[in-house]
Amino acid sequence: MNSRKIRLYLASGSPRRREILEQLGFQLERVHADVDETVQPGEDAVGYTQRLAAEKAAAGWSVAMALELPSRPLLSADTTVVLDGEIFGKPTDADDAFRMLRAFSGRTHQVLTSVAIREGERTEIATSCTDVTFKPLSDAEIERYLDTGEPFDKAGAYGIQGKASVFVQHISGSFTGVVGLPVFETAQLLAAFDITLP
Repeated sequence: MNSRKIRLYLASGSPRRREILEQLGFQLERVHADVDETVQPGEDAVGYTQRLAAEKAAAGWSVAMALELPSRPLLSADTTVVLDGEIFGKPTDADDAFRMLRAFSGRTHQVLTSVAIREGERTEIATSCTDVTFKPLSDAEIERYLDTGEPFDKAGAYGIQGKASVFVQHISGSFTGVVGLPVFETAQLLAAFDITLP
């Protein structure tokens, strides 16, 4: 039995992505990748998440090479929420978070996560799209959720793996994709770089 951990650069500060990758057996080294997350004119949600995943991978790779780190695959990702063509990123404040959750109340929205793997000049990208249906939410329920502080660092102002799970009536697609890293698509990308799981 080979228990050797596979080393991977992670160009993401998300504790949820780190946790998923560590559960899969990776030894991670965080590299910082700052990019402008502004939506470009005419950009749809798929194009937006794919562009940001690729830009984060490129920025992270530049940092790793500037630090003269050994060459190994680097993973980055971007998650966004979309409803009726509108992209919902991380809320700017409590009012913005309330607006988002009110929009999702009793409706089905999509959560998109694009994952990029880069090594050298090669970058591969895959995107997961999941339908999430919320039950109808009262203002009081939304306010109680905002009081937990959980929504404020998450696209769409909620975490499906946390207290907002009580809002989720139905999900069709990748649960881990909604959390922030679709495991199936990630495994397919890694296989293209000769990294097989489990």
